[in-house]
Amino acid sequence: MLQCVCRKTGQCELCVKEKKSMLYERTAISKKPEETIKNEIAELRDDGKMSLDLFYRDPYMLDFLGLRDTYSEKDLENAILAELEKFILEMGSDFAFLARQKHFVLDGKDYYMDLLFYHRGLKRVVLVELKLGEFEPQDKGQVELYLRWLEKNEKVEGEESPVALILCAEKSQETIELMQLDHGNIHVGQYMTKMPPKELLEQKLSLAIANARELLEQRKEE
Repeated sequence: MLQCVCRKTGQCELCVKEKKSMLYERTAISKKPEETIKNEIAELRDDGKMSLDLFYRDPYMLDFLGLRDTYSEKDLENAILAELEKFILEMGSDFAFLARQKHFVLDGKDYYMDLLFYHRGLKRVVLVELKLGEFEPQDKGQVELYLRWLEKNEKVEGEESPVALILCAEKSQETIELMQLDHGNIHVGQYMTKMPPKELLEQKLSLAIANARELLEQRKEE
């Protein structure tokens, strides 16, 4: 289990959020080998170094948005901006909001990025793309284009390369693994607009963690 990074009271933000929303089980690092977990937690505790595995989580709980059964992508975006503080807390600390529908023109075509943030700990621009339905393979190509444009036109000295989070209502883990999206600068996360029963969430997360670690062991043996 993830230990308190404050090493004193056990009441740091990470510990409090974990107890309330199963934060540790939802972070990407929970699906890594034990040695990786220990090393990255130590770096966060001792050097304040945030890794992408500690940053990414799945699923994202967006029940505070108050969305009804039927809504559009624009409704989702508007709800996030209306509850921006709560959204940032769900994403993690050290976030700053940069832009909505960031526009650029390439080869005479207009493109719009949904939401842009800056993360101080990661020292990166974070692109958040919202998808109402299931993750589709072509979504990766779209986001790769956005990241390369950001790398060329928005990255400043001292920053790391931009990363992206594709938030979708559903995703196929088999597709994610085949496209090697479990690592790299693009992460696919599922969002939930309604909080499921805690027992069901615990069951799903435990299974996801076990499957991910089994896959890592298989890769080592290949």
